[in-house]
Amino acid sequence: MTQSALDRFLRYVKIDTQSRDDSESYPSTQKQFDLLNLLLGELKEIGLRDASIDRYGYVLATLPSNVPPGHPAHGKVPVIGFVAHVDTSPSASGAGVKPQVIRNYRGGDITLPGDTSVVIRESENPELKRNIGKDIVTSDGTTLLGADDKAGCAIIMTAMQTLAGAPDQLHGDIRVAFTPDEEVGAGTKFFDLKKFGAACAYTVDGDTPGELNKETFSADLAVITVNGRNIHPGSAKNIMVNSLRAMADIVARMPKEMAPETTEGYEPYIHPHLLEGEEARSTLKILLRDFNTAGLAVLRGKLEAIINEVRPLHPKARIELQVIEQYRNMKDYMGKDTRVLDCMWEATRRAGLTPRWVPIRGGTDGSRLTEKGIPTPNIFTGGQNYHGTTEWLAVDGMNKSVDTVVHLARLWVEKSAS
Repeated sequence: MTQSALDRFLRYVKIDTQSRDDSESYPSTQKQFDLLNLLLGELKEIGLRDASIDRYGYVLATLPSNVPPGHPAHGKVPVIGFVAHVDTSPSASGAGVKPQVIRNYRGGDITLPGDTSVVIRESENPELKRNIGKDIVTSDGTTLLGADDKAGCAIIMTAMQTLAGAPDQLHGDIRVAFTPDEEVGAGTKFFDLKKFGAACAYTVDGDTPGELNKETFSADLAVITVNGRNIHPGSAKNIMVNSLRAMADIVARMPKEMAPETTEGYEPYIHPHLLEGEEARSTLKILLRDFNTAGLAVLRGKLEAIINEVRPLHPKARIELQVIEQYRNMKDYMGKDTRVLDCMWEATRRAGLTPRWVPIRGGTDGSRLTEKGIPTPNIFTGGQNYHGTTEWLAVDGMNKSVDTVVHLARLWVEKSAS
């Protein structure tokens, strides 16, 4: 079972685990169990205890503490957890992934062999220059790669294998969790916090090496529905009410200066991301994102103003707005125990990187876990360009993440002994 993180990653990405946001089951796709059950078996082989999977697909296991009696930290180290999700985004196919390992990357653009129109451009990927002379992994261009978050799964498994095989590296009880359906916003929907039993946790679901995340967007989902009336177009005069025309007027009024493609850093956005419909009825799903939770109400107000402007243009159409809470900024719930973040920072430094706090322009399972009472900041994986065919992974970054997780486990012992 002694394997590198890369070995594991290359195996994991070949398993299709794409989730679906239009499913009524949980997990949203049964194929996620293929990887979840594989991970369960590997946890047992490594020697973790209490390894289990429930009907929702949550895989849990424990690496027991090896802090000996008489040590200053014995009985004092809190239970910490590491969490990664197995599903891949619905935005691009995750079936039949063919990972390409580029050894000793020489620099420049990368044209992917399965679809030569897909190019990972050096001008759009500053991290590529930092990996010249190192190994990187891409897909063949016909699918996403799956570094989000199978790199996280490989990192956690490799770190647990390292710790389990090194009795001289002291650590407290460590809980591992692999979850389904994170990409469709339901990764912690049935997560049993009591059974998990960790005082704090870390998701391994970030990207650029050295970047650490303690704050995320607060998020709502807005759904605009336009109800019209359909009739044969040959006899439609003064009768048809085409919902698509009203919806087009709504989309055209979305503020372009508040789109994902025009914002960065702490700037909020309004993002229409899924449109379905025909003449009688159309539905638009819109992501509302702001680091300031109160700002979500402002974004909702902008949508309401747009709808009020469009209604008189289409008086026979019925336009409805629904807003659904998704997750909140983890920073607001991180708690007072500074060790959670201090250990994370120092572990990254000991792994040979310069740590830096970067806000996530998105969310993780940690957003919901933190809100529910388990502080769960986020660690990098080395992946880039998630959710699309130009996704790639820096192998060195993934290995540095393994080192960070190992150092993190040891640091909690140090902190608890002082």
